[in-house]
Amino acid sequence: METRLRSIVKAVIWNLIGLTVMAVVGLIVTGSLTAGGLIAVINTTIGFTTYVLYERVWARIGWGRCHG
Repeated sequence: METRLRSIVKAVIWNLIGLTVMAVVGLIVTGSLTAGGLIAVINTTIGFTTYVLYERVWARIGWGRCHG
């Protein structure tokens, strides 16, 4: 089972990557750094929350794990 801290660190790193990508896409689509940044922040907040919850649920499921 993963610790909560590990799940959170993974989520933060993943969402920093996603934030960067989404900000660039938002900038390209809207032509505005402010609008692109806002889209990226909203998307990252939603993504971070759902990712942490998703990881915690899967951390409790033993299916498919090999116990050595």
